Amino acid sequence: MEKQNRNPNLLQAFIPIFTMIALLGVSNIWFNLRIEILLLIATFISGLLAIYLGYRWDEIIESINNKISQTMPALMILLMVGFLIGTWMIGGTIPFMVKLGLSIIHPKYIIVTAFIVSSIVSICTGTSWGSVSTVGVALMSIAIGMDARLDMVAGAIVSGAYFGDKMSPLSDTTNLASIVAGSKLYEHIGHMLYTTGPSFILAGIVYIFLGFSMDTSAVIVTENSLQPIALMDEIYKLNWLMILPVVIVIWGSISKKPTIPVMMISGIVAIINAIFIHGFSMNDAFDSAIIGCKPEMFANLGFQASQFSDELNLLLMRGGMISMLETLLVALCAFAFAGVISVSGSLEIVLKFLLRMVTSTGSLILTTAISCIITVAITSNGQISILLPGELFKDTYRKYGLKAKNLSRTLEDSATVIEPIIPWTVAGMFMASTLGVPTLDYLPWAIVCYTGVIFAVIWGYTGFGIAKLDENNLDEMQLIVK
Repeated sequence: MEKQNRNPNLLQAFIPIFTMIALLGVSNIWFNLRIEILLLIATFISGLLAIYLGYRWDEIIESINNKISQTMPALMILLMVGFLIGTWMIGGTIPFMVKLGLSIIHPKYIIVTAFIVSSIVSICTGTSWGSVSTVGVALMSIAIGMDARLDMVAGAIVSGAYFGDKMSPLSDTTNLASIVAGSKLYEHIGHMLYTTGPSFILAGIVYIFLGFSMDTSAVIVTENSLQPIALMDEIYKLNWLMILPVVIVIWGSISKKPTIPVMMISGIVAIINAIFIHGFSMNDAFDSAIIGCKPEMFANLGFQASQFSDELNLLLMRGGMISMLETLLVALCAFAFAGVISVSGSLEIVLKFLLRMVTSTGSLILTTAISCIITVAITSNGQISILLPGELFKDTYRKYGLKAKNLSRTLEDSATVIEPIIPWTVAGMFMASTLGVPTLDYLPWAIVCYTGVIFAVIWGYTGFGIAKLDENNLDEMQLIVK
């Protein structure tokens, strides 16, 4: 007989969350266990709870299918990034950008340069993923050539990409946050300067300091021993045509063309460069798109695998769609957990419980931030983490006499930019896979991604940068309070 009460109580609603925190937060960090198994165990326990509440197996599976189908475009883009990196490597795009970067960027400025360049590209394109998968990959390769701290450079790239994503009117999350909160787009962007501006300045100062703290003697040794870069220059016939695949992706992002076809065209142009300019065989060029660039692919050009040093292998032998399969597996496990959580309604109950903590403007913003972080950690989805808390807290912000742009700003401060520093989210896995640095390694240096929410909470309790409703809205506020 089907159970009548299909809604979990508060204790039951917290079971999946506590399980996930215990398994991922403790086991994965302390014991270095595989995250896929931990996610599956959390999903299994959450599924037992759903069945106990009366949900059928086919309902659970349907919810999981819905979650995966909703995120399939993002997963396809993840595969296409592997395709793009592989073709850009063999087509000479990334080697050319590395050569150009090494000639104009001083090692002491690589970290802050990575931050600023990623910010500019992300603002122009409105996509953090596009910024990271284009100039981010090239900057990481330049950092490898300079023997720089890869975790710091990766953190700076992620910081810049998400700063630009938040401040760009072309960004999907920026538009989504303003829509769900009911604020105007450009008012929302301007209001974010109160939190994102200080974060940007603080990050820039830290990155400049880190650059000047580098060991100068180590930098000199690296600059005087760039044989891998010299060999790379011998292998490829590098010229400005190598930039064309990057231009195609940036143009596609700015003009809002469909992402996957644009990435495919960019990769095809890189393959044409590999075959007709550099002399690679068609088989090797196609293989690079699937399995990544490999030393044996250079045999037809007269270069043997033994000639490739460890440094050159680290620089060039990357990419391919297969390199993204492990990330896809983690994503599928994460969305299975999100699907089970959704069907039981546990997340909504937890969010409503947090709403009881609100007693002031400061506590409202703090509670909103906590709700967004919990949601993004559970669902692994930044869009859902804006929509759910946004709908839940919208009336409460008006009740406390706050303009909608306060809510939209807090949603971005605690959902959009937090997502890439959580290892099991799609964004976290994407950044780690694309940049080649584990999420927890670059996390401390992704300064913009966690300082924004800190400033948001401080401003909430101090009243600085908080926009109040004017006198014309008093009647509406009183109706909501009643």
